[in-house]
Parts: sequence; structure tokens; C-alpha cells
Amino acid sequence: MRLDKFLKVSRLIKRRTLAKEVSDKGRITINGIVAKASTNVKVGDELAITFGTKKITVKIETLQEAAKKEEAANLYSIVKEERVSSEV
Repeated sequence: MRLDKFLKVSRLIKRRTLAKEVSDKGRITINGIVAKASTNVKVGDELAITFGTKKITVKIETLQEAAKKEEAANLYSIVKEERVSSEV
């Protein structure tokens, strides 16, 4: 499954176009490697996503083409959440 689609289905990022923009800016890594929106993800991958001053690391537990709001949180588990300093 494509990274941008997984982010939308899992509701980590609400819109697929926004997921594409974030990944194109280099703010998402998969297993430590900077990822593009078209990068394929698989179960067991660790995603690190930087939102402003917050960095969240999640592990992909399962992949689904579509998920209801209640099921979306079951697609991943949070490994780490941390604040990062804003570099100017």
C-alpha cells in the first residue's frame, strides 16, 4: 500500500493530498529512510512523522484498503511521541 493512502486510511493525516505534501517535504521516514508519498509500506514498518514541533513514531500493525473511524487506530501502534525543537 502507498504511504499517502495508509496515512489517510489510518487517519494519522486526514487528507491524502496533505499526506503527499508532508512526505514530499521529507518529514516522514520509513525505518529511518526518508520516504515519498508513493513509497510502499508493509506490516512491521516504523514511520516517523514530524508535525511542526511534534514527532510521532508508529509501527504498522495491519493494512486495510478502508477503515471506519473506530478501526483506524488499530492499524498502527504508537512507539514514541516527542517534542522537537524548532530549528530556525
